Parts: sequence; structure tokens; C-alpha cells
Amino acid sequence: MKKKTLLITFGILLVLAASGAVIAYTCILNRPLQIENNTFIYIDNDDNIDSVYYKLEKELQASSTTGFRLLASYSHYADHIHTGAYRFGPQERTWHIFKRLQAGVQTPVKLTIPSVRTIGKLCKTVSRQIMADSADIARLLNDSTYCATLGYNAYTLPALFIPNTYEVYWNMDANGFITRMQKEHKRFWNEKRMNQAKAIGLTPTEVSTLASIVEEETANNAEKPVVAGLYINRLHRNMLLQADPTVKFGLQAFDLRRILNKHLESDSPYNTYKHAGLPPGPIRIPSIQGLESVLNYTHHDYLYMCAKEDFSGTHNFARTLNQHLANARRYQQALNQKNIR
Repeated sequence: MKKKTLLITFGILLVLAASGAVIAYTCILNRPLQIENNTFIYIDNDDNIDSVYYKLEKELQASSTTGFRLLASYSHYADHIHTGAYRFGPQERTWHIFKRLQAGVQTPVKLTIPSVRTIGKLCKTVSRQIMADSADIARLLNDSTYCATLGYNAYTLPALFIPNTYEVYWNMDANGFITRMQKEHKRFWNEKRMNQAKAIGLTPTEVSTLASIVEEETANNAEKPVVAGLYINRLHRNMLLQADPTVKFGLQAFDLRRILNKHLESDSPYNTYKHAGLPPGPIRIPSIQGLESVLNYTHHDYLYMCAKEDFSGTHNFARTLNQHLANARRYQQALNQKNIR
């Protein structure tokens, strides 16, 4: 009787163990995600185990987190949560989801550096794409001592950034972001481009400065190398650049449609009607196309340009002052007719 009881007890325990194993196996190797397409889950610095569960349920639409919770409890995952962006598909099993999050095996994301007018706008745009906060990025970029270690100052800093789309890890911090931008800057300024800049008589930062003016002058890509060639002609002849966009930048009046004599009286170092040579730094972060338009500028003998009177966004170019004045009169008349002041 005693032996029979032991056998029954052993049998019950075996059944319970088998049932538990089946349940655990099912929970761990199940496919809990109800998403239809690959979806990202973002684990931030302030996430804890409860918020991870919440994101699994809400963002990845996990029908059950039982298996994940068992694995997390067994491995003490709550004490070692890794930040990052993780992309999962609808066929992912609980085991694979847990192992990737536990090991911090992230999915790279795309970071697009825009061609914008201000560092503040850059910080905001970047912070929407990676974990680093815009205030943290801005704090570093507004630190003159830190910028000096990078080889830049408040004027020249925009030249550091090369607008493009890069593959990065989402949990990049502010320091990591700037380090990556240094790396991409060095990659862009290869031996060929350095030699092109040297042939023009410009440094990479000066190329960026000139490119920024070109891009503010025209959005017409075909015209950019022509505009670049005009300003290079002026630089080589020691003429004032007389670039309206630099005046706007100095005044921080980007919506000005008509530059008047009172604007030309401003004593800003960006007033190229008063100060010879290039302004102290870029007036925007120029695009790669803008940089290339300077490095591969059109060789011609134009010295003057004026917006076309048809408001097409393109320009009339002139070799002599008299030709330019005739072009300017037509444009001024068009402005007056439209009552643009």
C-alpha cells in the first residue's frame, strides 16, 4: 500500500512537472506579437521593468507577457535593462524577444542631419531621432571651451555638420552624436575634396561658409555652381561679396524679401556690403550639394547677379556693372509693382 501511494504521488508530481514544462515551453516559444509589420520598441533611460512590460503590451501588442515575465524574473533582467531601439516582427517568439532585450542587441536607426539655418534647429531635429535630449546637445554645442577642442567657435560650428542620412544606434548620447559628426566630417573631407578646396584657396570651413551663402541665394541646383563661381571671382578680385543673405543672417531677419539701405548700414560682421571677404562662418548648415557646388564651381567671368524679375527664384548674371544695374532696375520695378517692401 505504501509503495502504491508513493507511485501515485510520483505520478502526480511527474504530471504536474510535465504540465508546468509544457506551459513554460508554450509561453516562451509562443508568438505573442499581434503587430502586422515590423515595429520598433524604444527603451529609454527612465524605463523600468514595468514600463518595459507596458511597451511590450501597448507598442508591440503582445497578447501575453507571461513567458517574458518568467524569463525576466529568472535572469534578474529588471536590474540590467539596456536602452535602445529594437525592431521586432510579428513572427518573433517570446524567447527571441527577451534574449535581444536582455543582451541589448539593438536595431540601427536612420539619423538624418538637415540643412538648417541655426544650431538650435539642428538640436531639436536630431533629438527627435535619437535618445539624446535637445538640451543636452545644445549645452555641448554652446560650450565655447568644448567647441574649441573640436576646432570650432560659435561662428564656424555649422561647418562641422555634413547633412546626410546616417545609420546609428538610437541610444546615442550628446557626446556620441558629436563624435559621430566629427567622424563623418573627416570622411567627407577626403584627399580629393581637400585638394579641390586648396586649389580655390579656401579651407573646408570657408568652403562651407561660401556654400551656405550659395544655398541661401538660390534653390535652383543647376544655378548653384554658377553662383559659387561668381562669389569666387569676387573673392579672387578682392571685391566685396555684397551678398544679401549674409545681411539677413546678421539681422536674424530671415523673412526679409527686400534689402533696403537701412539694412545695409548694420555693423554686423556678416554684413558683406561693409566687410571684405567671407563672413566669420556659415549662415546655415549647407547641404552636400551646396558644398559640391563650391568645390566644382562653374568657371566664368560673371561678377554680378540679381534675382530675375519673373520671381522664378533664378538670377540674371552680369559681367559689368552697367549690365547689372539694368537687371537690378527691372527687378526693382517688379518689386514695386507687387508692392513688396
